[in-house]
Amino acid sequence: MKQSDTPTVSRFRLGFLIHDVSRLRRTIVDKVQKPLGITRSQWWVLTNLARDPGNEMMQTELANVLDIGKVALGGLLDRLEASGYIERKADPVDRRAKRIVMTPAGATVLAGMEARAIALNREMLDVVTPDEIRQAEEILGRMKKCLMDMDAELKERSKG
Repeated sequence: MKQSDTPTVSRFRLGFLIHDVSRLRRTIVDKVQKPLGITRSQWWVLTNLARDPGNEMMQTELANVLDIGKVALGGLLDRLEASGYIERKADPVDRRAKRIVMTPAGATVLAGMEARAIALNREMLDVVTPDEIRQAEEILGRMKKCLMDMDAELKERSKG
């Protein structure tokens, strides 16, 4: 049975709840991280750099992973570089291309942010059982896949 066939379930409440929880979580994360002097967007840059074994990525690749434009990324990188958290280096193969490298100071601030995030998540999820968390992750994962499939289908339609 489809969700829309179930009359006792609000058709829009889940979407609003997901949005509200996400917005409130972002607000709390910003407040918790503020003493470190780094924004959530800058944190996201450092987190993605940390996923690479060498803590570095091509600037174009980073923009794609973050799904942001070159100008927006450039501003983030300017602030991170001014703080000493990243360095821009010329790519050895293509000197015009830039590699973004996380510095030891960037790794240190990232570790501090991650520790605060772990504590925040622990407190936030204290009201939810591990089984409920697994269920929510599974449900949201299915919803995400569905939305990604819908997006791909809409992109295909717009081509033709």
